Amino acid sequence: MATLGRSAVLSSTPAGAKSAPESSNPEEDDGQDLWSTILSEVSTNSRSKLPSGKNVLVMGEVGSGKTTLVAKLQGIEEYMKGRGLEYLYFNVHDDDIDDHARCNAWVLDGDLYHKGLQGVAVPVDTVENTLLVITVDMSRPWNALDSLQKWAAVAREHIDKLRVTPEKLREMEHRLVKQFQEYTEPGSGEDGTPQRRSDEEESVLLPLGDNTLTHNLGIPMVVVCTKCDAISTLEKEHDYRDEHLDFIQSHIRCFCLQYGASLVYTSVKEMKNLDILYKYLVHRLYGFPFHCPAQVVERDAVFIPSGWDNEKKIAILHENFQTVKVNDKFEDVVVKPPVRKVVHEKEIQAEDDQVFLVKLQSLIAKQPAVTAGRPVDTTSRAPTGSPRTSNRSAAANVANAMPQAGQTSEGVLANFFNSLLTKKPGTGGPGTPGGGNNTPGTVRKSVRGCWPR
Repeated sequence: MATLGRSAVLSSTPAGAKSAPESSNPEEDDGQDLWSTILSEVSTNSRSKLPSGKNVLVMGEVGSGKTTLVAKLQGIEEYMKGRGLEYLYFNVHDDDIDDHARCNAWVLDGDLYHKGLQGVAVPVDTVENTLLVITVDMSRPWNALDSLQKWAAVAREHIDKLRVTPEKLREMEHRLVKQFQEYTEPGSGEDGTPQRRSDEEESVLLPLGDNTLTHNLGIPMVVVCTKCDAISTLEKEHDYRDEHLDFIQSHIRCFCLQYGASLVYTSVKEMKNLDILYKYLVHRLYGFPFHCPAQVVERDAVFIPSGWDNEKKIAILHENFQTVKVNDKFEDVVVKPPVRKVVHEKEIQAEDDQVFLVKLQSLIAKQPAVTAGRPVDTTSRAPTGSPRTSNRSAAANVANAMPQAGQTSEGVLANFFNSLLTKKPGTGGPGTPGGGNNTPGTVRKSVRGCWPR
């Protein structure tokens, strides 16, 4: 950080300034000392002020919580979500020099249609002062790997279009590699400061792994897994187990290794790891000291700084696998659950029981009384008549036998046929005026004549 050794700089001659020659004139000596003091103060203040023009570019899917995350870092509760490219910021304060700076935060829309707006947020002259943040929605982990690869490709495409000079691009890539290799874990001291590396250790840097920084963008990247409070919901509703969560984490960490990225699990709802994220962003952009160690124990509060992870540490997660294998495809293990169709039924308000009974009573009173289960009286029919008269009479019998007051259809049919079979002596059917012979043939003709054609 720029504050280190500041007191020594204040009392020294600025670099490049010539020492005042010895002079026997006291007034000339006083003038030289005054100019030296002024130049020293100006030089010190110019080096002490926080740099401006630092940018954070946030990418991610629609609904992954990009704007909400940056708003929390800014410290505001009410904000308006926009379209295309949103601009927010968060303040940076250096207590040692009592200086403030504003870090620009650009939030790119989750629709790829707006990816060309990156040029507004990250022009070619600010690309080396930019940090990339890719958000992953942990409430939908089945999209995590595809989302990371998609937005990393969008960032790569934009950097390639900027046409950064090869010399500057190699310098940016080398800076990332050096930062990754020179990472030291915080020491066990009371102040938590990292252990200082000796000169021999600084001159010897460990080589990178086979799958480490194979996709070097030249700018630092932080992968932020949002909505980690939804992990408990995944376990309850979708039967996620620890091995599934470890499987997801291992694939995300492998992706971070390829890009030299850091990994932070956050939850705005529970205010989890937001403070660590803020401090780490300030550390990477402004060089502030950072003393937070890696966290891999709590499954919903993982924090892995760039340079800490490697393939052997990721392999520890594989020891908990039981039903899944290391080489299984991500989409085969982390399957999107089927969509449950929600039927929105119209709510019907039930009326009061007494009101319902009063309506039912008035309805029953309006209906004609029907004697259920008794044969229909046929004595009122004329002894002689045409087939049409007989059909109308039979139709009337059917109408009288229709269900009334809860009567079943079986009972109606039984009453109907009983009325046909039960005839008093002296009444004749169609074609047998005054006849008393109730033969089966007569019955069949009566039934055939009465049935609707």
